[in-house]
Formats: sequence, C-alpha cells, structure tokens
Amino acid sequence: MKLRILDNSDKRVSFVLEESDAGFANALRRIMANEIPTMAVENVDFEENSSGAFDEIIAHRIGLVPLTYNRKIHRTKDDCKCDGKGCSQCEVVLALEKTGPCMVKAGDFKSTDDSVQPTDPEIPIVELFENQRLKLEATAQLGFGKEHAKWQAAVVGYKNPVAGRPEDPQGDDVKFREEEFVFEVESVSGLKAAEIVEIALNELERRADEFASEVKKEVK
Repeated sequence: MKLRILDNSDKRVSFVLEESDAGFANALRRIMANEIPTMAVENVDFEENSSGAFDEIIAHRIGLVPLTYNRKIHRTKDDCKCDGKGCSQCEVVLALEKTGPCMVKAGDFKSTDDSVQPTDPEIPIVELFENQRLKLEATAQLGFGKEHAKWQAAVVGYKNPVAGRPEDPQGDDVKFREEEFVFEVESVSGLKAAEIVEIALNELERRADEFASEVKKEVK
C-alpha cells in the first residue's frame, strides 16, 4: 500500500491510495469519519438565559461547534486515569457571559484550557437584544462520530477513477489503475486533515497487528 498526496492544506487533503482494494479503502474511510476522537461540548449548565431561544436550542448549537484539543494531553473518559469521573485530562469547561444587544459567537467562550478553543470564533450561537442576558458553563469532552455527529472528525469520500473502464493498452492517458482510490478528506473538527489521515492509518495498523496476534494464539 502506498499514498500519493495530490493536494494538502489544514482543512483539506486529497491523496491516491495505491496498491490497495475496496475493502481497505472503505475501512480507512469509516475510521477517518467516525472512529477518531475529537472534542465537542457534551453538557451545558445554564445560569441565566433571557434570549429568544430555548436552552435546548442553544445547547444544541454549542454542541456542534468544533473544538481544538491537545492530543498529547486529553483522553477519552474510558481511557482516563480518573475512571471517567471528570478531570482536566478528560473534561474542559468553557464559560460564557454576555449581555445584549449583541450576537453571541463561539469566540466569546472562555476556556479553562488554552488548547481547547473553537476552530472558528465567528460561528454564531444566538442573538441577544437589549438587556437580554446569557450566562452558562459548557463541558467539553472527547467522543467519536459513531456516537454523535458533533464528534465527526471529517467528511470523507473516495472513488476509483477507472472502475468499469477498459484498460488502455498504451497506458499513455491512464493516470490511475484499478487498485487505486482517490480520497478527498475535509476536516470538520479541531484536527488538521493530514492528522486525521495519519491517525486513521495508525489505527488500521494497530487493529491489523492485534488481529494477527489473536490468530497466532488460536493456531498455537
């Protein structure tokens, strides 16, 4: 298996997966989209909300704001040393207090961890009119896209450009072979697109090694 990068930026990466098959390509796509941990708000505690939007609507909007995080520090609750009770490694609090008139945006949050911030501070949350107030604390944690869309790492698609087409015997105009797949990856989380590809490939390798180890045990 080989990777050939076609285009790369923080939010998008396109590459060709060479010497592979559809099964591997689809497994890679699933992991990149739904099985990589990302940071998002899970709980919102409202102290005051006199806006025109219900608490549930505001909480839903906040939950969909993608957040950055430090992969070296933060852990999922299942993998945290605190056994999921809640600590600085598996939970981050973002506080917000605003009085109208104004548009409350993602950048108005004050995080207890500088590495956990909205990827775009201009994302609108709710509009406050004269004397309307919003005060809350939001608790963010790592999760997976397979649990909820707010934790989806990326939008991923792939195609086999020459599937179903007869091969050109000259090969002059054929840029892709049958065992090649062109991937388009767009990050919708706090991770860079290239990071998502790297993490997914490492996870596939880990699972393959684990499977091989189990097979060896059975053979013995």
